Parts: sequence; C-alpha cells; structure tokens
Amino acid sequence: MARIEQQLDKLGVELPEVAKPAGVYVPAVRSGDYVYTSGQLPFVDGELKVTGKLGGGVSIEDGYEAAKLAAVNGLAAVKSVIGDLDEVEQIVKVTGFVNSAADFADHPKVINGASEFLGEVFGARGEHARSAVGVAALPMDTPVEVEMIVKVRPPEAKPGL
Repeated sequence: MARIEQQLDKLGVELPEVAKPAGVYVPAVRSGDYVYTSGQLPFVDGELKVTGKLGGGVSIEDGYEAAKLAAVNGLAAVKSVIGDLDEVEQIVKVTGFVNSAADFADHPKVINGASEFLGEVFGARGEHARSAVGVAALPMDTPVEVEMIVKVRPPEAKPGL
C-alpha cells in the first residue's frame, strides 16, 4: 500500500468514487506538473452531509467537517487524474467558499477543516496558500465548496513527444 494511502487508512478515511459532475466540466484536470480540481462538495455516498448557511443554522463545527469532506473528495479527484497520491509534491493552494449569512465572519475557522486534514495526510507537503471566501449561496445549498491546486511529480518523458 502506498504511503499516502496508509496515512489515509490510519486516519480512518477511505477515498470515495469521484462524483459525477453536475455540469459540463471534469472533477480535475492535469496541466504539466499541476492538477487543478473543480469545486468539491461534502458528498457522502452521493448525498450532501449537511446543507445550509454558516451563521444561519449550520454550526462552525459542522462547516469544518463539511470542508474536510470536500477536501477528501478533492483528493479522490486528484487521484483519478494521477493514479497515486504519492505523486503529490505539494498542496499549493486551497480556495474555500463558505455559504454564509451576511453577518458571519468566521470563514477561516470553517475552511480549517480542509487545511488541517491536508496537513494530517501530507505533513509539510500539505502546507498551502489559502483563501476562505464568504458567499451568498452555493450549489444545492451546500455549506462549503473547496478547490485545490496540487503540484505533482512530472510525467515520464516519452520518446518522440
């Protein structure tokens, strides 16, 4: 078993199948040494774990867990493109969108769910730049949406290319 898979197992996390896109896009795409994920939602078995707004019925703790789940789904999307998460060199950037009431101001505490999880999985390679942005609404009334930019090992050079 690969090292990152072992770490996920140790944390009690099993990567799910990548969710089918709800529109005309792919869950993740590789460009050179980088993988860019589409926005990931906190799905568990095809259902959103929680819905609603932070500061409007969804607690910071529930938002934190939702952000962690979105990051889990993001890693599944990355793995679907590169095949092996041991190929990850660095989580470069995380952007977290928080569905929040107008007076909610603890967006960073919510997106810490994704950031801390990535740190647990990858150690120093999980340290990243980040934005935590409050928004008026998100698809399907999800409380969070998380995107990642991930640096991966260069693909093998192929003769003639």
